[in-house]
Amino acid sequence: MRIVDVNRRVRKHKRRKRLGMGDSSGHGKTAGRGDKGFQSRSGSGGYSSYEGGKTPYALHIPKRGFKNPCRKEYAVVNLEHLSRYFSPNEEVTPEVLASRGVIKKSKDGIKVLGDGELNFPLVVKAHKFSKSAREGIERAGGVAVEITTESVKRSQERE
Repeated sequence: MRIVDVNRRVRKHKRRKRLGMGDSSGHGKTAGRGDKGFQSRSGSGGYSSYEGGKTPYALHIPKRGFKNPCRKEYAVVNLEHLSRYFSPNEEVTPEVLASRGVIKKSKDGIKVLGDGELNFPLVVKAHKFSKSAREGIERAGGVAVEITTESVKRSQERE
């Protein structure tokens, strides 16, 4: 007697069910799919959120709000960042901000916000300024220059 003869029914891997192999196999004719209906047809895999014909869960949930597809998203820089990464009388542009790692991407432009203190003058060129940021830069003796999208396009054309 060998170990394989102890129980022939116990196997490491279960055999797969071979469907449609004739009526005598027990899984012939309809191959375990039943006689009629969506599931009996070919290509009836459905999709991951299919819920058997009832109204899907996603359609039960109320939809709220509005997300503007044309909105502009700005990269944000605070006065605190300007005082940390720049020295007095320097010119701050989007290219310089990106090269020094203050911002990763300029997105639709750069907006300077007034969080923090600026104690020395800077020439800051950005697409947008908050009211408090503009006041903070001018209070320190600097200049806030707003870049328009047209001037950005012209500078890219020159290069």
